[in-house]
Amino acid sequence: MDTTTLAAFLAVDLLLVFTPGADWAYAISAGLRDRSVVPAVAGLIAGYAGYTLLAVAGLVVIVASSPAVLTVLTVAGAGYLVWLGWTVLRQPATPAASEETIGSSRLQIMLKGAGISGLNPKALLLYFSLFPQFINTTGGWPVAAQTGLFGALHITACALVYLTVGVLARTVLKTRPAAARAVTRASGAMMIAIGGFLLVERLTG
Repeated sequence: MDTTTLAAFLAVDLLLVFTPGADWAYAISAGLRDRSVVPAVAGLIAGYAGYTLLAVAGLVVIVASSPAVLTVLTVAGAGYLVWLGWTVLRQPATPAASEETIGSSRLQIMLKGAGISGLNPKALLLYFSLFPQFINTTGGWPVAAQTGLFGALHITACALVYLTVGVLARTVLKTRPAAARAVTRASGAMMIAIGGFLLVERLTG
């Protein structure tokens, strides 16, 4: 695979990763609620790892060719975002309250993160629309190997960005509970807005 293709893919991929969305909102919330953001980010990464495995197996092509399946996945993801955003709005995280939630199961935190990224409509866009544009079916690399490399690059970018976002949220907002509540509520509102927009677009499109 040539470096020009890799550079082009990374440029587009990083643009998507750096665009605030549900993943960012969850990383920020985890940074304010929990002592470590690692379980939350690990969950987000697990969701994308699952997508990568499906893509390598070739199932992405099958799913992408079925509008009904894509509609179900998009609606499920949008509905989950709305529910999660409403939950965040009802219980905004603050540094002062984070000690009360330390006892939360790390597995539950990871599973929630995997659910967010696994049902994230942005992931559908990335794997079903973006990946195929950079795959060279006539080159020396097998399609599965190219897909796996793109998936690994995306997972690495997500891990670095989301860990940074979560740590910065906790560090910067640690002594500012009012600002922390405002940021958390904004994150929740963002989830609801994204989910609502996607629901309307998919169901009326």
